[in-house]
Amino acid sequence: MNSHSGRCQKDSLTMAQVEKRGGLLRKSSASKKPLKEKVVLMYDEIFMTEDPSKCSPRFWEELFLMKVNLEYLEGKLESLDGEELMKIKDNINCLFQHCIQALGEEHPIRVVNALQTLCALIRGVHQKNKSTSGFDIINMLMGFDKAELCMKNLMESLDSLLCAEGSESLKSLCLKLLLCLVTVTDNISQNTILEYVMINSIFEAILQILSHPPSRREHGYDAVVLLALLVNYRKYESVNPYIVKLSIVDDEATLNGMGLVIAQALSEYNRQYKDKEEEHQSGFFSALTNMVGSMFIADAHEKISVQTNEAILLALYEAVHLNRNFITVLAQSHPEMGLVTTPVSPAPTTPATPLGTTPPSSDVISSVELPLDADVQTSNLLITFLKYSSIVMQDTKDEHRLHSGKLCLIILTCIAEDQYANAFLHDDNMNFRVNLHRMPMRHRKKAADKNLPCRPLVCAVLDLMVEFIVTHMMKEFPMDLYVRCIQVVHKLLCYQKKCRVRLHYTWRELWSALINLLKFLMSNETVLLAKHNIFTLALMIVNLFNMFITYGDTFLPTPSSYDELYYEIIRMHQSFDNLYSMVLRLSTNAGQWKEAASKVTHALVNIRAIINHFNPKIESYAAVNHISQLSEEQVLEVVRANYDTLTLKLQDGLDQYERYSEQHKEAAFFKELVRSISTNVRRNLAFHTLSQEVLLKEFSTIS
Repeated sequence: MNSHSGRCQKDSLTMAQVEKRGGLLRKSSASKKPLKEKVVLMYDEIFMTEDPSKCSPRFWEELFLMKVNLEYLEGKLESLDGEELMKIKDNINCLFQHCIQALGEEHPIRVVNALQTLCALIRGVHQKNKSTSGFDIINMLMGFDKAELCMKNLMESLDSLLCAEGSESLKSLCLKLLLCLVTVTDNISQNTILEYVMINSIFEAILQILSHPPSRREHGYDAVVLLALLVNYRKYESVNPYIVKLSIVDDEATLNGMGLVIAQALSEYNRQYKDKEEEHQSGFFSALTNMVGSMFIADAHEKISVQTNEAILLALYEAVHLNRNFITVLAQSHPEMGLVTTPVSPAPTTPATPLGTTPPSSDVISSVELPLDADVQTSNLLITFLKYSSIVMQDTKDEHRLHSGKLCLIILTCIAEDQYANAFLHDDNMNFRVNLHRMPMRHRKKAADKNLPCRPLVCAVLDLMVEFIVTHMMKEFPMDLYVRCIQVVHKLLCYQKKCRVRLHYTWRELWSALINLLKFLMSNETVLLAKHNIFTLALMIVNLFNMFITYGDTFLPTPSSYDELYYEIIRMHQSFDNLYSMVLRLSTNAGQWKEAASKVTHALVNIRAIINHFNPKIESYAAVNHISQLSEEQVLEVVRANYDTLTLKLQDGLDQYERYSEQHKEAAFFKELVRSISTNVRRNLAFHTLSQEVLLKEFSTIS
């Protein structure tokens, strides 16, 4: 019975949609013709070659009092071929101009209808242009001769609507129209209409939305995404005013507003992921206890996926990359994250809900609400971003996550190069508990979140890099991400060396991860060399060790940390010996890897000197004392006693690096990323987001 009624309901729904698109008011009986909405009859007149206002002078005035039928108008435009469309070009130009005129009217219903009609026009005409007809969109919509003035008036109207005190729904619709305009082509830089958006800038209007809390809460997300897209219009070919303006913003309220919007979007992602993870785990355990069968248990191992948000990540990147002042926002604590208006029920006595599911955000400030959460402290944008990164960087097999992971590492690269960012990353007075997501792996226990220590933020960045190194040694080797990851570590070390920052960090974990990575490169030499030059990565790893050997006494926390470094190198000497044999073999052959391998051979000189100096001493100590296996303390004793006779070579350039440059190295990546974001934004600007119900409710008081 239920399934039958459900099916009937579904059928009637689809009929309703068909009627809507066809502009029908009700289903017809066999004898009667279907009735069409008045607005649809008016659209039909526009699609005739005659000027519709000839017969009825008040045609345009009346049109904007009618509720728009977006589906019908857009569908009608798409159904015509290029030639048919050219025949009614004058009427379309006329409709476009009257829409712009209506935006200046006092009656909000007219403004709403004009904005929605513009959306349908722009999308409908663009859809048409995807075919081979090849007519010019600007000419089709406005006419070449009037385009400049038309767009000037349109942008001025949108600007004043966005900056006015008026209706929030109108502002929302203005932003939707702008997003529609920007994303209507897949490749944003081929969208010629945007030239007019460059000339008639709405940058200040976007900033005003972000700096004003009520409007930011309502429209911040759309404003930030719009800005990120506009910044990417022909960014390498011409001077983009949005890039220039974004790079010099120094107003604190605006920058903080932008940071809050980004932090909230990323927090929301983190929260959704956490909820899914908890749901997934409880599902997995019940599947196990019921022993329902292997099928369900296999399902429980599937990856937890939440749609990644590249648009907001792009906005964060542009802000960090272009604006030096934005760096301060990364460390700003976020009171707003804790002010989420949901009633918090008292903690249940039975463990009915998993911990941390009651509040809507994991970054809640009130310690009353979350007695056992490791994050019961003020959070900030950087922490939220690091958590987000730890989730998306777990699984890089899916293309969106690979893009997201790469962008996260690019953002971290920009942060690691910035002097001010480094200052607060390494600040001993700014300690945080950062609960990063760790990939479940067979050979390690799940860390208990409660035991996380409070440390400077740079420790969380290093943890994230170590976590990535340890979890991505696989056949589909993400070489590019590994290179970026090692570069981030190197840049942080360069700062520590330069400023003599002695960071209390578990350096052993990093050393161990790096040595395991070298082992992986060696054991998969043949497979990896078919796709990658693994020697660039090997060289970077060896040079990180060289950095510790040469300058470690200036930035390692204690003399014993430096001793531990030597202990690790001696303990894992077999891996370095194997690496030396491999690069020696390839550098003495005349193959394609000769030069790359010989660089690694030279870089290993000090590591080999340490191994060759201490190993005989350790062996003789063991022989003299009749000990078959030395303890760590005994090895360290031998090391300390024999530093004096060790000779090392001074290696140049270990603390130098090439600064990040987008245009020369990353242009292709960003072009592809922006194309994918643009398609996504366009797809999500579905009709329901432009629905009139809310708007009409808001204006129902207006006579």
